[in-house]
Amino acid sequence: MRRRAASLRVAWLLLPLAAAAVASALAGRYPAPGFTSPIAFVEDPLALRLLIGVRLPRIVAGILLGTSLAGAGTVFQMIFANPLVEPGFLGVSQGAAFGAALGIVAFHAGPAGVQALALACGLAGLAGSYLVARTFRYGGWVLRLVLAGIAVSALLSAGVGALKLVADPLGELPEITFWLLGGLWRASWRDVLAVLPAVCAGLGAMLLLKGRLDVLSLDDRVAHSLGAAPARERLLLLLAATLAAAAAVSVSGLVGWVGLMAPHAARRIVGASSRRSLPASLLLGAATVLVCDDLARTLLPSEIPLGIVTAVVGAGSFLALMATGRREHGG
Repeated sequence: MRRRAASLRVAWLLLPLAAAAVASALAGRYPAPGFTSPIAFVEDPLALRLLIGVRLPRIVAGILLGTSLAGAGTVFQMIFANPLVEPGFLGVSQGAAFGAALGIVAFHAGPAGVQALALACGLAGLAGSYLVARTFRYGGWVLRLVLAGIAVSALLSAGVGALKLVADPLGELPEITFWLLGGLWRASWRDVLAVLPAVCAGLGAMLLLKGRLDVLSLDDRVAHSLGAAPARERLLLLLAATLAAAAAVSVSGLVGWVGLMAPHAARRIVGASSRRSLPASLLLGAATVLVCDDLARTLLPSEIPLGIVTAVVGAGSFLALMATGRREHGG
């Protein structure tokens, strides 16, 4: 009975996502500030072109970004048995940032080149963390991977700082800064189609293996006794999560807090089982990004970077979740 109720709550989460998508399509400054009647898109050809060519690809890109970050956050938190990790934990976000900055400064690449380098370096960040972890001799595999991710992220962050130091202050430096702040203002159908295969492959693998996450969060010996191959399955899930997150971030730039906050909210709503918390987290992450993107482009005359809005909304929601949670320890 409880499982059926939790599954029903997952299905109900489709409603806020659908409402956020409709609001994103109708909200804007043309043909009228605020929300536009759907009839206006039929009567005004320019409004219809705006909807199809600008708002819809932005909505799809926001959904891909939110599901990727939330799914990756859930996978990372389950695998590392740590509720405070997020998609950038193993050098993925900093790797993508380094790739974007490298493309802007060293190769003077256009948007497509920046996205390709961001995706490649995001995956390289995970590969670097994995290889460094294999050289460590301290602690178990999970602890070594955590320590390696911290070290690789720091090195990549230093690389981003060095590239900002040598960037042209009138052209390249502002472009790097805006990419690091995150935003979907450049999202187009071409961008969506470019990252769609990688995001779908990553999300598909995560959903197919979602039932294994509960087992993989256990000790290796226990997981092995339950029929799992912990090392191989963890690596496969980490690759899937990283592929989806890096591909989405390559279009949006760095967007934080979604991958940390959405899994917590999902577990609060549907329980800790990964079979339900992962789909719920995907839906909540997508709805969160759409709402934050609407706020980013409508609150002020000029657009606010999406990363700033998600940080404010995500941090506030995270604090509220933690403040209203059950106290598990005395004190």
